[in-house]
Amino acid sequence: MTSVTPSNTTANKRWRAPLALVAGLTGLILVGCASRLEFPPMGEPLPLTAKLEIPASIKTLSADYTDSCGHLMQIPIGSRLEEALVEGAFRTFKKVVYEGGGTKDATPDLLVRVDLVNWSFSIDKEYLYDRAPAKLQLHAMARVYNDKGELLRETEIKTARQERVRLEPVQKNCDYIIDPFIQDSVVDFASKVAMDARLASGAQTAPIAARAATPPTAKTLVPVTPGPAASPSAPTPASSTSSSLRFKAMVLDENSNLILEGGERVRVRVDVVNTGATAIQNASASLTGTQSVVGQFPSATLSIPPIQPGETKSLEFVATLPPTVQSQKAELHVAVTEGGGAAAPSQTLALTIQPTGIQSDDVDQIPAPVAHFRRPHTYLLSIGIGSYRDTQLLPRKYASLDAEMVANYFQSLGGVPASNVRLLQDWKALRPDIDEALLDWLPPRMNKDAVVIVYFAGQAIVTPTGEVLLVPYEGSPSSTTRLYPLKDLESALARLKAKQTILLFDGMVSRLHSDPKAKSVAPRWETGGATVRVIGGEGYAKGIEDDKHRHGLFTYYLLRGLRGDADTNRDGEVTLGELAAYVSQKVSWASKTHFNSDQHPHVWPVLKSGDKSSSLVLTKLAAITGSETP
Repeated sequence: MTSVTPSNTTANKRWRAPLALVAGLTGLILVGCASRLEFPPMGEPLPLTAKLEIPASIKTLSADYTDSCGHLMQIPIGSRLEEALVEGAFRTFKKVVYEGGGTKDATPDLLVRVDLVNWSFSIDKEYLYDRAPAKLQLHAMARVYNDKGELLRETEIKTARQERVRLEPVQKNCDYIIDPFIQDSVVDFASKVAMDARLASGAQTAPIAARAATPPTAKTLVPVTPGPAASPSAPTPASSTSSSLRFKAMVLDENSNLILEGGERVRVRVDVVNTGATAIQNASASLTGTQSVVGQFPSATLSIPPIQPGETKSLEFVATLPPTVQSQKAELHVAVTEGGGAAAPSQTLALTIQPTGIQSDDVDQIPAPVAHFRRPHTYLLSIGIGSYRDTQLLPRKYASLDAEMVANYFQSLGGVPASNVRLLQDWKALRPDIDEALLDWLPPRMNKDAVVIVYFAGQAIVTPTGEVLLVPYEGSPSSTTRLYPLKDLESALARLKAKQTILLFDGMVSRLHSDPKAKSVAPRWETGGATVRVIGGEGYAKGIEDDKHRHGLFTYYLLRGLRGDADTNRDGEVTLGELAAYVSQKVSWASKTHFNSDQHPHVWPVLKSGDKSSSLVLTKLAAITGSETP
């Protein structure tokens, strides 16, 4: 086990320096924080000004650990914690003052300070090969002072988060995908600090000495009700049985087409938020309704972990639907109840289960469009060439269909308008057609938010120097002037000055001239530029075609990934990083297991968690959402 834990003497003294919420961050960084960190609903910012301070010792807080290959790694926990606390402060107060920045000429109403008492971090890399348990604990005292320096509130803040982190599949299987775990931990910590400051803000005019004692974990002057928090469902009028818990329920089916089939695996996801001012213990979520469906779930009741004010918890009921020979209507009623009996308004999920017989992994079922998810600045050029004018070139049985399916998926799940898609198939994919799309169709449509995706299914030929030449319909190995150099494609994409460009390639890669005595030079897909390339296989490969599913093997898993299988963190979205990792793992595994061959997708540049390219959302999953039960 790799572990970092401060001692009770010197280390504790080191970390007991006051921690405030921000120092010297520019406005641009604050905007970036807002786009990356996902906080629970916290209500409207209060009309107050908070002064924040932070010592250098907190900014440099870091933890060392050893990755699965024995390399010493370091995590800058301090900078992540600072970033989250900053975001929490700006979500809590209208104005923030701090050294070197903040709201100019503002007089502080409050001073918020946090003393970090203790912390620890560990990864048990020997527990499981690619799912190592990680644990981060943060223990602090939060104090809020009024403008006279009088203590208003003192609260013990604790965060203990444990999660299995998996190996980064797009590198050398050494390091762990740990950024999301760290981010969730520091956001949880910062949310508690921000909520505590919100509670204290209602008492900023009275000193702590003038108030009666309160429980040791939270000393405060007078009760205060926080501002209203957003909730995923309509609020219920206050009553003796009402709950401050609110939730959103939805059904996610295995193939994301919103058509439930007998034998299909489904998930009922429940996102619960605490909109009250106190923590809630012993709450639970339960399912009732059509017994033939409810009975398929291993448990119809799930416990909700303790949930702090403003905090959100997510849980899932998972089951396989019963086989049926005819269409069946069903209802699921979702209820969230506190231990004392108070309940949030229940929600109903209306389901229609189709007869058994449609395979759940049939990617040729076009997923249902996702409502209210639009990407007007995303453009797709989808090229599929299965047959060639030169009959000496081997055909690609499924390339044309693959290009069409990729176009359908990005329109359905990716929110890409049909007018933003150009589909070129077989004899309509001549070199002039590709040029027209890249040089005439795309440029007038570009802006600073544009995302351009090029999918190419077919063949590529590599020169003795390693240069990659894509093969259009009229292309021939005997005449390189009829081929389409990858560098020309890259140059055209670079001139677009889009926010992000992506190349997806599935197909055969062969040498221009087969000379067994010639020295083999690997294909040079890395030609520079900012384009992210996800290539179906490394080196020279035939590009496996999957006759069972009637797709190129790479494209089959590309489609499965886009429709939800790549959503590893189950947030309902598939990012470029998730998709690249998924196809890399699945294609490598399937080629060896089912085809006794080796095909390993190649991703360049390496996508790391937290990168802008890696976090780019490609598709959003369709879901059946619940409505409040009358």
